[in-house]
Amino acid sequence: MTFQKGNQWWRKRAKHGRDRIITDPQALLESAYEYFEQTDNRKWTKKDWVGKDAIEVTRETETPYTKSGLLLFLDIEQWRTIEDLKNVSSDFLQVVTHIEKIIFTQKIEGASVGAFNASIVSRELGLAEKSDITTNGKDINQQPLTPEQ
Repeated sequence: MTFQKGNQWWRKRAKHGRDRIITDPQALLESAYEYFEQTDNRKWTKKDWVGKDAIEVTRETETPYTKSGLLLFLDIEQWRTIEDLKNVSSDFLQVVTHIEKIIFTQKIEGASVGAFNASIVSRELGLAEKSDITTNGKDINQQPLTPEQ
């Protein structure tokens, strides 16, 4: 069966799109807290060698909170699904912003005390230090220098 161009059958639908996965800001916050608690209880171990005799020891390390980890916990495909909730209501805006701040703060504090790799955390959070080593502070679009300059 072919449909004619310009038909209006879509107007007869009972609803447009699928139902929201997350409908309540409080439920999202409680789920996020549950993820944070489970992440705190999940430790990684790494081998280290100490002393002049290089004695092997196993050290327990913290697990950082991540947006991708929260997505896996909530069984959600993309962070944009959560990000878009900010536009639904002021309650969702506050909850999502609060969750983002918790994740950000835990990573910064963990990197500051040496629990997490600082360069990986700074890259992930977009905190890279930038240095200009090629143009000496001059505009890249500038004309090349001539010998008399």
